[in-house]
Amino acid sequence: MSGDGALARLIRSSAGGNAAAAGEVCDLCAAPVPEDHRHLYDTAEAEVRCACGPCSVLFAGDGAGGGHHRLVPRRRVRLPHVDTAPLGVPVGLVFFVPRADGTVTAEGPSPAGSMRWEVDAAAWRQLAGRIPELGGMEPEVEALLINTVQGMDHHWIVPVDDCFRMLAVVRREWRGLSGGGRLWPAVEQFFAELTEQN
Repeated sequence: MSGDGALARLIRSSAGGNAAAAGEVCDLCAAPVPEDHRHLYDTAEAEVRCACGPCSVLFAGDGAGGGHHRLVPRRRVRLPHVDTAPLGVPVGLVFFVPRADGTVTAEGPSPAGSMRWEVDAAAWRQLAGRIPELGGMEPEVEALLINTVQGMDHHWIVPVDDCFRMLAVVRREWRGLSGGGRLWPAVEQFFAELTEQN
């Protein structure tokens, strides 16, 4: 979903670097951006792009930018346990993104990088029928993010840029075939730092 440039920037920011100090700029106008800048989702390239304040305002409304760029929201909602077994995705650290065309994709980390699956759309609709918050997600730019690895039980609706940050943390920390000793503490810290916001 994300290009190497966007993922590299998120890896740097997940390491605690200051975006402006690192020379990070708006991907639309090249203006410097602060650390807490907004992101746009490029639907044509399936990438997250950095946006300065003025550029992010241009894409704030429905249909702004012709739909090519969508402003990534900041909403985070913690959910009770969500049984995703009917979706058929065999991993415990994964995020699900509903698409504007009605399809749903799932993506999660692996030793070879991130893996992506297409989810049965009917199974997703049934799940969303039981959990109303899922039906209210914004296509392309919000995701259901889950971590059930090693006894964890995290279920969140998050902006997609949070998902890319999670992938960046995994990519930064993964060692060997199983991930190594630093990976899962870093993932748990990532989830511990998520906070609800509207």
